[in-house]
Amino acid sequence: MDSGGSSDMTLAFELDALKTLADPNAVFNSARQWTEYVGVVSEKPTYVVTNFTRKHRVRQDFFSGPRGVEESLENIRGQFDTDRHVFVGIDKEDETVAEATGWEFLHVEDAAEAAGWTLTTPDQADEPAESSRDDWP
Repeated sequence: MDSGGSSDMTLAFELDALKTLADPNAVFNSARQWTEYVGVVSEKPTYVVTNFTRKHRVRQDFFSGPRGVEESLENIRGQFDTDRHVFVGIDKEDETVAEATGWEFLHVEDAAEAAGWTLTTPDQADEPAESSRDDWP
């Protein structure tokens, strides 16, 4: 998903979109090669996002906290002054929120194809990641 030039981009994943990717940690590490900031937004409670990102060892630059997706995208856009703000989501509702907040929308399947990320199969989506770290909480 190389932007074709500038890496001056903020990339936000809707949590459900991130869950469709086989290796969220690898996705974030890959995205860091061509973005300034990358994080997760969701309507779900903060602990749900935190649990998912910890389980998958995702280090995010921002997250939605107690706010909803629309308010989060507005706040992130104000905090992270980059040339592009791209929201990766899964449905028309996500696309509508992106449009309302001035973010570019990219469907997760299109993002995965462009960046070479692997999507999960339905069975994989619910399986926890294998952990080889003894110091992980």
